[in-house]
Amino acid sequence: MKLKQRVVLLAILLVIFIFTKVFLIDNLDTSAANREDQRAFHRMMAGLRVELVPKLDHTLQSPWEIAAQWVVPREVYPEETPELGAIMHAMATKKIIKADVGYKGTQLKALLILEGGQKVVFKPKRYNRDYVVEGEPYAGYDRHNAEVAAFHLDRILGFRRAPLVVGRFVNLRTEIKPVATEQLLSTFLTVGNNTCFYGKCYYCRETEPACADGDTMEGSVTLWLPDVWPLQKHRHPWGRTYREGKLARWEYDESYCDAVKKTSPYDSGPRLLDIIDTAVFDYLIGNADRHHYESFQDDEGASMLILLDNAKSFGNPSLDERSILAPLYQCCIIRVSTWNRLNYLKNGVLKSALKSAMAHDPIAPVLSEPHLDAAEQRLLSVLATVKQCTDQFGADTVLVEDRMPLSHL
Repeated sequence: MKLKQRVVLLAILLVIFIFTKVFLIDNLDTSAANREDQRAFHRMMAGLRVELVPKLDHTLQSPWEIAAQWVVPREVYPEETPELGAIMHAMATKKIIKADVGYKGTQLKALLILEGGQKVVFKPKRYNRDYVVEGEPYAGYDRHNAEVAAFHLDRILGFRRAPLVVGRFVNLRTEIKPVATEQLLSTFLTVGNNTCFYGKCYYCRETEPACADGDTMEGSVTLWLPDVWPLQKHRHPWGRTYREGKLARWEYDESYCDAVKKTSPYDSGPRLLDIIDTAVFDYLIGNADRHHYESFQDDEGASMLILLDNAKSFGNPSLDERSILAPLYQCCIIRVSTWNRLNYLKNGVLKSALKSAMAHDPIAPVLSEPHLDAAEQRLLSVLATVKQCTDQFGADTVLVEDRMPLSHL
């Protein structure tokens, strides 16, 4: 064989060797990542059922101190949370030492301070579990049980971006009114034999109070994030106009995602993938009302998108508002870890996981069967949407590796 032919042959063999090596390494890396996703899923399932226990073992710290230490830029709580039951028990039972009107917003809520100085947001029960909210997908009052269910879905999906939420019963006459501020107290009234209040908010009206069953009111309490982590509010790029006849750009421009990708903080870092995760989360719970979102301040796009205010969810199990998935089907990208987790949850696993996670909540059953079934059906729609993207653009383009290291120092 001539020298020139040998050189060419060696060059071809070298190219084949390099490509084979790269292919094998990529496959090994992907396989290892998938195995870790599967192990993480099994760890989540093993620790899913949370029993509310009255005390913490092996620590002198308060529940509030432990919960505050959990918060880091990319997580509200860590993967393994043996203290979660004690923290949620404290949220559901600790003495209320002050009650005030809620922070700014459109919906009724109260700001409570529990023994030990911990702030929580109380959202009152407005509907029975089987009530169906008709109309627009963002219609109706806040649903307190939706906050509880959304928190546990956040755990199941492995996002860990939602503040802790638990159901609670409060006696308005003996627990709230004696410690209420004048501003909150002035909104109390009696309807029949029931104690009610209407609070202060954009849509709060004396004619539309939330009423207890006698004096006892069911609701949800959301743990206030530590003050050392101030929040920054952002307009959601896929927010609605809430004006009849006026569409947002994303509702008519199929190339809208290309414009978003050129805009900070979506042009780099994890924020756009967080938006996609949130679209999946919101679609599963039926939340079409995320017009804004919060992150931590001065984060330069590195902070997580925090899953706050999920109460406009689980309103109508028969309504699947596909437009909630617009970030997913317009951008056609999703984290590999999210994709893997969604696949692990099909074939009835999601419904079973939700029921197990919420079984010990004080207001259980948290969701009616139709809502659990609706989440199952929506999961299939999400999977089908991703499949359409991979068919069109290829899995290598659609499924994005984005495994950011998380620090709990």
